[in-house]
Amino acid sequence: MQRHELTDQEWGSLAPFIPSAATGRPRVDDRRVINGMLYKIRTGVPWRDLPHRYGSWQTVYTRFRRYALSGVFTQALQQIQAQADAAGAIDWLVQIDSTIVRAHQHAAATGRKGGRPPDEPDDQALGRSRGGLTTKIHLACDGRGRPLALLITPGQRHDGVCAQPLLNGIRVPRLGPGRPRCRPDHVIADKAYSSRGFRAYLRRRGIGHTIPEKSDQQRHRHNRGRQGGRPPAFDRGTCSRRNTVERCFNRLKHFRGIATRYDKTTASYEAVVSLASFLLWARSL
Repeated sequence: MQRHELTDQEWGSLAPFIPSAATGRPRVDDRRVINGMLYKIRTGVPWRDLPHRYGSWQTVYTRFRRYALSGVFTQALQQIQAQADAAGAIDWLVQIDSTIVRAHQHAAATGRKGGRPPDEPDDQALGRSRGGLTTKIHLACDGRGRPLALLITPGQRHDGVCAQPLLNGIRVPRLGPGRPRCRPDHVIADKAYSSRGFRAYLRRRGIGHTIPEKSDQQRHRHNRGRQGGRPPAFDRGTCSRRNTVERCFNRLKHFRGIATRYDKTTASYEAVVSLASFLLWARSL
């Protein structure tokens, strides 16, 4: 086994979700192709520069794109989360945050001069700022620093706007009968999520939260006197655990294909993050 390749245990968890063809020419070994994808994601090399031991780069890329569009890696991620939840191995003290990712010039070549291809959305989760084109990864992780839900947006998108869609994306299926688990026990976030609307949303769902209050919100509440109400509950000890999500981002960005975005489409980049998230889960169980 070469470096960056799947172990037998990791392949055993992923293999049931890899589609198989009943007819046609003999397929290149699935594990070999997935290892080629992992090599590309881990090192950030162009598809054409994949080592020959993984076979034709066109085959590896074509299958990656097919799996990205069909959500294969997302399904595998949800299944391994379900297994962990059934074993009681998920800490539902959830932390949410986001990180900025610079887009490489290869990711930026989305056909602006010649017109947008008809099968691609407008922005492909690419936002322009003074630093160039960027993408933002919004992440919800459990208390042990493993991804539960992710959301890919343009880099200029505010964290508070994406908080509710991110939490709505938490859906851990049950191995037996029953609806997926969607509600954390508690949510920890930073000041970017300290809006009244988001706090009200958490209260409606019965989710406890630890979010520091912004200084301007404190000032506004004090200026209103009794009408301003009581300050929201805040526990510094619980808030100190928020660095778990930062460590999760750190582990994800060990994959150079995540630390810098090379993929042109949102579907492909989301598949990259989902595959890396699956590996974080598989290596923690």
